[in-house]
Amino acid sequence: MVQAQPRTGPTITWPPLPEDFKLIDDPVENIQQPPLAAALTDALGAAQRIRPEMLIGSNFGLVTGVDGETVVKAPDWFYVPRVQPVPAEVVRRSYTPNLDGDPVAVVMEFLSADDNGELSLRTVPPYGKLYVYEQILQVPTYVIYAPQCARLEVRCLQNGHYEPQAPNALGHFWIPQLELFLGIWHGERLAQTLNWLRWWDADGNLLLWSAEQAEREAQRAESERQRAETERQRAERLAELLRAQGIDPNQLP
Repeated sequence: MVQAQPRTGPTITWPPLPEDFKLIDDPVENIQQPPLAAALTDALGAAQRIRPEMLIGSNFGLVTGVDGETVVKAPDWFYVPRVQPVPAEVVRRSYTPNLDGDPVAVVMEFLSADDNGELSLRTVPPYGKLYVYEQILQVPTYVIYAPQCARLEVRCLQNGHYEPQAPNALGHFWIPQLELFLGIWHGERLAQTLNWLRWWDADGNLLLWSAEQAEREAQRAESERQRAETERQRAERLAELLRAQGIDPNQLP
């Protein structure tokens, strides 16, 4: 009897995206996905945590070669610590890890009502997302979020496989690649009330969105204006008292 040979792993390469490769241009599955992704990036930018060498994107093609076939996955949000710069006139239309820069460090997928393979381990084309992120791209942290029911899951790569992580007492998950906590916050942004994903720093401080930061600065400026006005009025009352006593306040030392 011929003994069955064990299946070997796929041959993985890191090719540039072919010029004639047609990227998928399907609409997003859920109208909440773009604002969720934008809010995550906005908070990092407002906190001055985005550096020029980083690459942060949404619905942007991550490219790899699997057994000679070009495979592209476009997560709802992703983070790469360091990429090679491109000329100012060049528009980056995809990213190939190892060829264009560092491996992808974090990917996020926002679930819609339909099953779009976020937890699929399908090992033949079309490859499942979890399989690609875990076994092909080997992304250290994979986040899956269902905004409709406010369910957040974080998986970290350990010994070649994703292991679910436990949140802290506040329900926040530590994302080591960004040195930040990730959690759910219910409220309004840009006239949309959602279960947002938000960042907290290691000390538990919420990273503000740019609009929140601007509002806080405006409140601080108004508070300073009111303080200055109170001080001006106090000084004016004192000057009036001195003048009533025949003392010229301008002649005081």
